[in-house]
Amino acid sequence: MEILGVKFAPLNVPLNRRLETLSAALWILICALGYFAGYILTAYFLFFTQTIRYFVLLYFIWMYYDWNKFDVSKIRRKFLRWIRSCAWNRYFCNYFPIKLVKTTDLDPNKLYLFCSFPHGIVPTGVYGAFGTDIIGCRELFPGLEFRVVVLDQLFKSPLFREYLHLNGALASTPECMNQQLSTRPSPPYTGKATVLVPGGAAEVFGCKPGTYRILIKRRKGFVKLALQNGNPLVPVCSFGETDTFDQLSWPDGSFVKRLQEFIRKKIGIPLVVLVGRGFFQYTFGLIPRRKPITVVVGSPMELPKIEEPTREQVEEYHEKFVNHLVNLFEHEKHKYIENADSVHLEFV
Repeated sequence: MEILGVKFAPLNVPLNRRLETLSAALWILICALGYFAGYILTAYFLFFTQTIRYFVLLYFIWMYYDWNKFDVSKIRRKFLRWIRSCAWNRYFCNYFPIKLVKTTDLDPNKLYLFCSFPHGIVPTGVYGAFGTDIIGCRELFPGLEFRVVVLDQLFKSPLFREYLHLNGALASTPECMNQQLSTRPSPPYTGKATVLVPGGAAEVFGCKPGTYRILIKRRKGFVKLALQNGNPLVPVCSFGETDTFDQLSWPDGSFVKRLQEFIRKKIGIPLVVLVGRGFFQYTFGLIPRRKPITVVVGSPMELPKIEEPTREQVEEYHEKFVNHLVNLFEHEKHKYIENADSVHLEFV
């Protein structure tokens, strides 16, 4: 039913679809507000409570102790196993739905660097495919431990950092990345898949439905890290990622655009005006649209181990990887994109 241009959901929507919408809404709420909520709640407990403030002070000591710990502790690992397969994540993955496709088998004894494109407003496909066990990443790639890399700024937010740790996330710092790419995993895993979105927060501003604008030409640090540790680079394409949200955009050089870039550079987080759907209508809101997302994992590109790669060597393997990524996109796009002949990777 449509009233005044607003398309409303029917009243007889099944309960499981309502629960799927609720799970997607809660997830985007945590992603959008969790960073700021961590600071606000901590300040409230510290300055406006009598007893809890002392626990907050103890928590600050714990944060200092835990600041550069990248491995998952035994306690966190128990929560991680539960979170990765809980009902919330099952409803979340079924909402879009999210699917994971592999194009080749991977050696379970190697340490891989998965490089996923595009970022999207929020990397929904990456989280569903590799941050949960719902759609079978461990069955498709047995023996590999999957860890998703997120903006390191997010780990500075009290309380919210614990949510990230419980989800097995990694900070995008050189120290954390080097540690992850150079050490063997704990049993029962025999190899690792570190999942990175090289475009990062800066790529968010170019995300529009039906387009695949990626920021990679100037992003070469991931190639240098892979060369230093001898990790194979695995291209990953998330088809449909940019269709879940639209955003209000302004031309380059405008006041609002410059303000967005200023805020992103200061706090690391892009502030965009999302255009999604609501609980009971499909026209506007902050909930992602119910669009299918297919995450396709390509074949690995082997790299030599060079402890001190030169700029020329980084440039060489970066160009090879870009070509490898383009080939994967062009080969797979006809399966998942309408009018695929007119859609190509756009480099910004």
